[in-house]
This record gives sequence, C-alpha cells and structure tokens, in this order.
Amino acid sequence: MIKNKYIYSIGVQRIISVHPAIILMLNTLLLSCILSCSDAPKERGIDSTFIVAPVDTSTLPTRMLRFAKTLKGTPYKYGSTNPRVGFDCSGFITYVFNHFKIEVPRSSAGFTNEGKPVSLAEAQPGDLILFTGTDSTIRTVGHMGIITKVGDSVVFIHSTSGKAFGVTETTLDHYYMGRFVKVIRYL
Repeated sequence: MIKNKYIYSIGVQRIISVHPAIILMLNTLLLSCILSCSDAPKERGIDSTFIVAPVDTSTLPTRMLRFAKTLKGTPYKYGSTNPRVGFDCSGFITYVFNHFKIEVPRSSAGFTNEGKPVSLAEAQPGDLILFTGTDSTIRTVGHMGIITKVGDSVVFIHSTSGKAFGVTETTLDHYYMGRFVKVIRYL
C-alpha cells in the first residue's frame, strides 16, 4: 500500500520543459497507474494519504524578474557584481542570471551577438533590452536591462548611473529610444 508518497511535479518540469497543465495531467496519469497496481483500498477511490504536490506555474523569466525586483534600490557601482556594494548595468544582469545558474557575458557589449533578436513589438517580460552608452552617436552596446512589462509601454529594470543611481525600473521613453539598439531573448 502506498502512503505519504509525493509526486513532485517541479522536478519533472526541470527534466522536461512543458506546459504545467501537461505536467499535472502526467501526474494524474501516474497516480492512477500507481494506485491501480497497489493494494490501496479501492472502495474509497484514491488513497487519501497520497498527495500530488501543486504544479509550479511560474516560468523562469517570471522567477527571474521577481528576484531582480528584490534588488531595486541597490546603488550603482561601476565594475561590480556585488549587491553589497552595488552593480553596474551588466553586473546587475550577471548577478540575476548567475543566481539561476545561467552564465552570461560580463559586459553589456558582450551581449551584442548573443541570444535571439526579437522586435520591440514582440518583446516579452524577461527579454533583455540593449542600448548604446550615454553617447548615442556611438552605436555600440553600452547599457542594458531586463524587460519587466510590455503593452501600452515597455518598462525595464536596470542599474543606472543616471538620476536614479542604482537598480530601478524605467519606462522606455524618448531618451532611451534614442539609445535603443535591440531586444534579445536569452532564455
């Protein structure tokens, strides 16, 4: 008889990347198979001690953004990936991605030929947005952030040396559009 057993659907999601509803369906099918082969009391239907854990419906970009937002207010510090002293823009991206065991280039320019380019209209939360440095006439990547919102306006989180001086969320306005290079999907 099976008692106090758990099917951890999050573990299955890490092995195969599929929609959470499919994982739930697979868990239910697995539960049915196990119970039909067990000595569990059939008159009650399902053994009440058998628990199916809830499916984790948050995606990696959602978890990443949730984590990134906890860093808002961290001061700007050129060349740093350390939240105790501050971040520069790519240091912030590096710290967030490394938290999820994802290696990324250390400099914003290093992202120039990385990921899959997507149009601004097709951008999604979690995509990376790349800009020139403060001199927009030099059209090489020199700043970056992570898109947090799309729709009526695009909002991104980044570490800026500007007025906010640190990790903040900013709406893609005229100033940043003048510096806009591209959006990439890295995840």
